[in-house]
Amino acid sequence: MAERLLLTGATGFVGRALLAPLAARGFELHAVARHAGEGAATWHSADLMDEGAMRALLRDVRPAVLVHAAWYVTHGRFWTAPENADWVEASTALGESFAEFGGRRLIGLGTCAEYDWNGEGRAPWAESRRIAPATPYGRAKAELCARWLALGVRCGPSVAWARLFHLFGPGEHPERLVPAVMRALLEGREAATGSGRPVRDFASTPWLGRALAALTASGVTGPVNLASGRPVAIRAVVKTIARIAGRPDLLRLGSLPDRAGEPPFIAADTTRLREEVGFAEPFDLEAELRLLLPA
Repeated sequence: MAERLLLTGATGFVGRALLAPLAARGFELHAVARHAGEGAATWHSADLMDEGAMRALLRDVRPAVLVHAAWYVTHGRFWTAPENADWVEASTALGESFAEFGGRRLIGLGTCAEYDWNGEGRAPWAESRRIAPATPYGRAKAELCARWLALGVRCGPSVAWARLFHLFGPGEHPERLVPAVMRALLEGREAATGSGRPVRDFASTPWLGRALAALTASGVTGPVNLASGRPVAIRAVVKTIARIAGRPDLLRLGSLPDRAGEPPFIAADTTRLREEVGFAEPFDLEAELRLLLPA
């Protein structure tokens, strides 16, 4: 019999990309969001910030597996928003109630912003890297990770924490790097960017969805980096966008100042993802970017 899985934040930027891969893994999929979305799932409407509504949802669905993709992610605000602290408390209660109702496996979505961003060198960041978040968002995710791992030890559910790096994909906020550059070029406008020298670890949300589904279906516990593991300079990404959009003449690299304190290198060591989870699907940056072009 298929295990029942509850996905929170199922209509969000990341959550919507998880529906099909989780269903393909054979889960009986239940999805929660303020409004029903598309996808092969049983949809539920519940406010997870309301503990009574959250507990009623878990009591009704009785999921064996919970993938928690809901969070406060308003563009331009989430890094420092006070709502991060609210989500730590609500998510702590969610995990505890899930365990109380007999849940077996709990998957949380974290961030590379939990790690210490200081330091030099170009070595990929392993899960053992020091946790020293510089933002309220990173601190909130790190705190929830610690609480949920402790919950697993205390109450028994298998807990995995997926640390996400730099994402792009369908439904992304239009002011973020990839959609902003692509839209400007496709509309025949100049696309102004910074120097593009910093190196990052980009992955698309469709690819990430398959990686996260593999982690969910595995027995791996603890923090796991979910990233392509392929460091690339930002300038190479925007040049690729310009080339596939057919307008490299409109790209204006270096016409905007770089953000102060921008780390020169952020990329993941994906050994755990490849060797323990068993997810080794290659990531093709250009192919994934091409999927964002209008039909």
